[in-house]
Amino acid sequence: MKGNGVAPRDETSSMATRAAWLHYAGGLTQAQVAKRLGLSSLKAHRLITRANQEGSVKVFIDGEVSECVELEQRLVDAFGLETCQVVPEIDEPELPLRSLGIAGAQFLRREIERGEGTLIGVGHGRTLAASVEHLPQVSADNVRFVSLFGGLTRKFAASPHDVIYRLTERTHAQAYVMPVPFFANTVEDRRILLGQRGVSDVLELARSADLMFVSVGTAEREASLVMTGQIEPEEIDEVKRDGGVGELLGHFFDRDGNPVETALSERILALGRAELANRRIVAVAGGTVKMDAIRSVLASGYLTGLITDENTARTLTEASAR
Repeated sequence: MKGNGVAPRDETSSMATRAAWLHYAGGLTQAQVAKRLGLSSLKAHRLITRANQEGSVKVFIDGEVSECVELEQRLVDAFGLETCQVVPEIDEPELPLRSLGIAGAQFLRREIERGEGTLIGVGHGRTLAASVEHLPQVSADNVRFVSLFGGLTRKFAASPHDVIYRLTERTHAQAYVMPVPFFANTVEDRRILLGQRGVSDVLELARSADLMFVSVGTAEREASLVMTGQIEPEEIDEVKRDGGVGELLGHFFDRDGNPVETALSERILALGRAELANRRIVAVAGGTVKMDAIRSVLASGYLTGLITDENTARTLTEASAR
């Protein structure tokens, strides 16, 4: 994870880390690693061995790839981020769930291990679910998790409540959920639900989160919000017609990062945009299908950190340089 300033990295160590990532995280055989990097099988074997000897390979791969470090710094500079992590690309161009899940779990593990009394707000989406899936068992007695919005859905597997439930399984931490849908049926229903004590208490807790760990959604019918039944396809169509491109915690933004107000905006059961300003919000997101959405949310200025893949990072930095 990088802030301002990038330390030089030995080229061979960098290549060794990339080879180890492809082998252990990407699931490639040593022969496939050799082909990907344009090396002999013997050279690939030696690089992976070196990564092991240098201590880069643990539960996670802790070394740095020089090209990724350079992209991290360029993203920090381009979008005013405090932190950024770029992971080496493997064969997951559209939605790199495996690599992002591993990187997201790595970030989450560090936050858990360093934080005493830390309160972590949790967003929604497949990349967050993948991050929790790759998180090993870790003691987190002094960490609490809270859902950042209502999340009851017709399809349980991708709901934020399920993500938090799996987090508690792996960490034994306390968790708080909002037992309401993400979007109320009507504005009046929203008012009534927000007046419920259990809902208002959890929402107040979410407002005090030390970290918000989130993903980025799109304004397409394939978006997680639609696929999990939290909104209807016709509703996301309206968002797109109104210029919506990216989604962060239920709030939509156009290609330039400006808020997009729709009928959904009046029915959301989550923190408002004003409550997201000047907060520590780290998103894990990547892949070609989310490129425009990520750029949109970055342009909004709400994110302070981004975990993404190498191909996405390269495209984002090239676009910002134009």
